This record gives sequence, structure tokens and C-alpha cells, in this order.
Amino acid sequence: MGIQIAPSILSADFTNLESEIARIDGADMVHVDVMDNHFVPNLTIGLPVVDAIITKTSLPVDCHLMIEDPDRWAPGYADAGAQNVTFHAEAAAAPVRLAREIRRLGSRVGVGFRPATSLDAFEDLLAEIDTLLVMTVEPGFGGQSFIQGCVPKIRRARGMAARSGFDIQVQVDGGVSAETIEQCAEAGADVFVAGSAVYSADDAASAIDELRSLAAGPAHHL
Repeated sequence: MGIQIAPSILSADFTNLESEIARIDGADMVHVDVMDNHFVPNLTIGLPVVDAIITKTSLPVDCHLMIEDPDRWAPGYADAGAQNVTFHAEAAAAPVRLAREIRRLGSRVGVGFRPATSLDAFEDLLAEIDTLLVMTVEPGFGGQSFIQGCVPKIRRARGMAARSGFDIQVQVDGGVSAETIEQCAEAGADVFVAGSAVYSADDAASAIDELRSLAAGPAHHL
């Protein structure tokens, strides 16, 4: 699928969500952070708002569920029509069963990992997964600084994906900006979640283009 830029609406103006999503129509997908104030210390939006977003944009919707009990709640997001539904490795009680249910409902499956969570437990389960999401900040809030120590983990995720023989994307989320995206791409990420780097720019479309160009490598931004 190549390089994909997925702006996070966590940094958008929630009182004007439809027009804020229109600002990123040149992106590859809309990244929606669902937080329940239990798994992470923040509360954002839930299924009714995600359902509305899906009906209001032609872009694929990528749902990142930072919630407890995804086994119960995640299938609803797939059923609503999200292209990708990511649950957290730390929260799922039966990740294989959940992954299969998400796929049965027509969505791609992502598994997210906090900065300190090892990828190892999922290496033998990659046939069930489409996306490995490496968090490069502690999940819960936008605008945080990139954790440099997570770069080797991105590289390990790409190595696992390559060894598996399956077509697995490596997504990176947290502090992704013009200053950090190249090292993430070099380490093997191919999907980049950027919130404030896009939404704080005067021209969101130009910010998306710049991030895509930087991620694609030196030949694309000489």
C-alpha cells in the first residue's frame, strides 16, 4: 500500500468536526482516537460520533481504541464501517477471537502497543493481524513529545512483519512530525498518524504533502 498519512482528529476542533475533516481530504485516512477514561486518563468520543464521521467522509476511517474491554466494544466499530479497527494488546482478553470477529465484520485488524509493551507475544499470531501499531508516546493525549527509544521497536515490528510472510502494515503514532517522520520511515513504518503536526498548520493539505514526501525518502524531497 505504500506510505500512508493518517491525521488524527484528536487535534481537531471538535465543535466543527465536519469542516475539520474536510481540511484533510488529501490524506489517506482519518485516524480517530477512542478513549474511555479507564484504559487511558482521557475521554474522547465513542461509537455514535464515529458512526457519524464514517457517514460524513469519503476517506477510510482508522479507529484506534484506547479502551478497556475491547473484546466487547471493538466489533461495533467494525460493524459501523471503519476500515481499520485497532485494539490494544494490553486490553484484549482473547485477541485472536476478537481479531477474527473484526475481520468477519469487514474491517482490517490492528493491534496497538504502549511504549513499554513487548511485541513478542504476538509474533506467532500475525496471520490474524493487518497492522502493528507502535505507540511512540504514552497513549492518552495529543501533542506529546516523540519517545526516541521506540525507534528500535518500529524496526523490530517491521522485521516481525517481514518474517511472517504476511502483508502487515507498521503504523506509528505519537509525536510524528516533519522532525521525526523520516527516522520512523527508515525504521520500517509505513502508516503515520500525525495530529498536531497537521492540524496546527495553517495549511493542513501542505503539511500532509510534506509528511508524505519526507516519509517517502530523500529522492522525493530534494
